[in-house]
Amino acid sequence: MQDSLITSLYQIGVIQFGEFQLKSGQTSSLYINLRKIISYPDLLRTISKRMWDTLKDHRFDVVCGVPYTALPIATCLSLEHNIPMVMRRKEKKDYGTKQSVEGVFTPGQQCLVIEDVITTGGSIIETAEELEKSGLNISHVIALIDREQGGKQNLEKKYTVDTVLSLSTILQSLLQADFVKPAEKTIIEQYLLERSAQ
Repeated sequence: MQDSLITSLYQIGVIQFGEFQLKSGQTSSLYINLRKIISYPDLLRTISKRMWDTLKDHRFDVVCGVPYTALPIATCLSLEHNIPMVMRRKEKKDYGTKQSVEGVFTPGQQCLVIEDVITTGGSIIETAEELEKSGLNISHVIALIDREQGGKQNLEKKYTVDTVLSLSTILQSLLQADFVKPAEKTIIEQYLLERSAQ
């Protein structure tokens, strides 16, 4: 089941090879572009289901996706499980209500924060802090992929963090797959080698 999700992500071009600069400023030979999943409703549903299954029996009053890539995942999860969604504005409004969190909620409610990829955890912390300022309680975070660059450990100082896949699991799976190009396997091997040397 895990391998079929990894295969789907690879086949639609979510996992890209080359030279990329990450939001954190780091450069990487691998890039995970989950913005593509919005064009694949079945895959979006699968991702939402896998996240929900990973959460086990935890229950939440509202959900919030980290803007912007995690918003479709949060929307899907909200629809599938009939849980209200709130949205954190990335840009502050200086007109109207000037709210930074949109949606209907009551202070004190439990909010699940949903992210696509954890790298440093910075975007999650920004979102969680805005939600907390609005009176919501944040105890739990879920992401599809952990890039294993310290972000999960950083977040775990304050929150319970679940992830569906780790980058090393994805790469080990692709290394065994016969549909991955030899040049890409070389990049994967080099990446894993560098990671193990750190």
